[in-house]
Order: sequence, then C-alpha cells, then structure tokens
Amino acid sequence: MSPLPPPIAPAGAPVLPSPTSGTPAAHTAEGPGQAELLAFVRRAAADTALVATLPLDPEGRTWLRLDGPGGSEAWLIGWPPGTGTGWHDHGGSYGAFATAAGSLREDSLAHRLPTEGRTGTTLELPEGIDRTRELSPPQGRAFGPHHLHQVLNTADHAHAVSVHAYYPPLPLMRRYSRSGQALRLEQIERPEDWQ
Repeated sequence: MSPLPPPIAPAGAPVLPSPTSGTPAAHTAEGPGQAELLAFVRRAAADTALVATLPLDPEGRTWLRLDGPGGSEAWLIGWPPGTGTGWHDHGGSYGAFATAAGSLREDSLAHRLPTEGRTGTTLELPEGIDRTRELSPPQGRAFGPHHLHQVLNTADHAHAVSVHAYYPPLPLMRRYSRSGQALRLEQIERPEDWQ
C-alpha cells in the first residue's frame, strides 16, 4: 500500500465550524492540550449532522477541514474499505483522533524515534514495540509529538469516518516504509508540497 498524502482541502473548500454540542475547553496561550483536542474530536465525531456533510467516495479517502480549537488543524475524513495512511509521523505536532462511523485500526510504535533524519535513513526497531488498537465509535485517542503510526480501514465493505486534530498545525510529515523491524524514512513533506 503506498502512502497517501495528508488530507488537504481542495481550493475553495469550506472550513466547517466546530461542533456545537458541548462547551469548548479553555486553552492556554500555547494552544490546546491533548485532552482538549481529544474532547473536540469526540464531540465532532458524535455530531451526526456534521458527519453527514462528508461526501464518501468508494475509491479514495475524502475530507473536510474543520475549525479546530485554539488554532489547531482539524479534519473530518472518510475511509473506503481497504484504505490507509501508511506509516507516518506528524512533524512534532501532538494530536487526537476519534472514530465517528465504522471501525479503524491504528498500528503504532511504543518507542521514541529520532525527530530528525534524512530521506533514506533506515532504523532497526527493537522487538516488542508494536501496538495495535481497533477504534469504533465513540472511541478516540490522543498522542504526543513523537507518535508514529498508520491508520487503516480493514473492513471489506463499510466506510469508516473519523475526526483528527493537530497542534500546532502540521509543519511537516515524515513518511516511512516498513519491512519487518526495518523502518526507512522515504519522504519529508511540508504543507506547500500538499497544495
């Protein structure tokens, strides 16, 4: 499976407002914390009217940009059966995501990786660091700035829908390939590369 670019709204796509249910949590001058992002994605995932605005495509992921809390970057994403992100990190941003419909599998590494590296660098991963979670509504999770994962819709016939939020807004994404315990940095993408 080849890595897919991060969801970027097409030019002129609307930015949808935050879900109206619930009161926004307070945030500091440094931006929203992981708990606030998790609360936001859970509220948005539970907002059936918001989720219904996402057009679903049987061939590829679809997305809409949301108005995230405190200057965060947020997305509503549709996942056809068999689609996924490939291994990636979030360039030092922390975040959260929650499933609104269907089920998603997250494969992640319980190991802190170097935050710098050149394309082509290969790391040998220690044994026992793989983690897998199945997330169905209303489940979600928050993650720190060194999180490396892949998210997949492993269903045969059903779409999944999820909400994601990141702070600070993604400065870059590193994309990796994996063969056994070897993890290779394949590409470093910046926002200007996605548009």
